[in-house]
Amino acid sequence: MTRWKGLLGSGRAWTGRRAKPHWPKRRSEITRQTGEKKGTKRSLLVDGRGAPLSLIVAGANRHDVKLLAQTLDAIVVPRPKPTKRRPQNLCVDKGYAGKPAEKQIRERGYIPHVPKKGMPQARHKRKGSARRWVVERTHSWMNNYRKLRVRYEKKAANFEALLQLAIAIICWRM
Repeated sequence: MTRWKGLLGSGRAWTGRRAKPHWPKRRSEITRQTGEKKGTKRSLLVDGRGAPLSLIVAGANRHDVKLLAQTLDAIVVPRPKPTKRRPQNLCVDKGYAGKPAEKQIRERGYIPHVPKKGMPQARHKRKGSARRWVVERTHSWMNNYRKLRVRYEKKAANFEALLQLAIAIICWRM
């Protein structure tokens, strides 16, 4: 069935299934993605056993290095002073490679263990060296709570409170 719909003042009639004209958008009106990511990033600092020491929540579009100083300063337990006999190591991933991150790590009294970008992972075992998999395991423990796996809370404070509760349960179970 054909519909007739006249447009006021144009003197033309549009026929067919689509009685409305399709106006193409101007190039300036097309919305493009600006590179922002959806989601939340958890920056986590743990001890050698995997017990969480500090947690920072930020948008997923923030780089890890920009959260490093906040994460190192947000430690909730008093930290023992590093000595020559008992130095404190900090193992981070390749995203923290660079002089600004290394400077922030050394200013806080840690010995940085950062793999070099572009180099294959070394297969050596040293006693007492820091390990990255401990942090990944703690993130996995936090993902066991379904409420934290996908963020449904609008307010960051509510989401951070749920994360703190999960951290308290993880520490209690250790």
